[in-house]
Amino acid sequence: MDEVLDVGPFYHGTKAELRVGDLLTAGFRSNYRPEVVMNHIYFTALRDGAGLAAEIAAGGDGTPHVYLVEPTGQFENDPNVTDKKFPGNPTRSYRSREPLRIVGEVTDWTRLTPEALQMWRDRLAAMRSDDRAEIIN
Repeated sequence: MDEVLDVGPFYHGTKAELRVGDLLTAGFRSNYRPEVVMNHIYFTALRDGAGLAAEIAAGGDGTPHVYLVEPTGQFENDPNVTDKKFPGNPTRSYRSREPLRIVGEVTDWTRLTPEALQMWRDRLAAMRSDDRAEIIN
């Protein structure tokens, strides 16, 4: 990769309890289509975008966390949002086949209201039942 896509900082939202130095890797089930095992690990340069991902992540009622991360290798624009929904990547969403290293936890991100969280859960449920909805993996 010759072109620098973004210099960060970068964030990853999840319900997993992680520590500084831990590595996030691909190879786990998608939060949005559990039947899909992901070939990439996803992250964003928007703190509250990672917060949204943490809130709607699989894991039941676990506590959502936003972690400050650093890519350990090459990364690319996330085609699930940049090619399909937001050309030009205004969401600053990325993916990598290489691990992300946890460098800290961020606690000052904006939480969703219960109503907004339910709206996102409803959208995800509709997407899961739509055979045309696709995750580019």
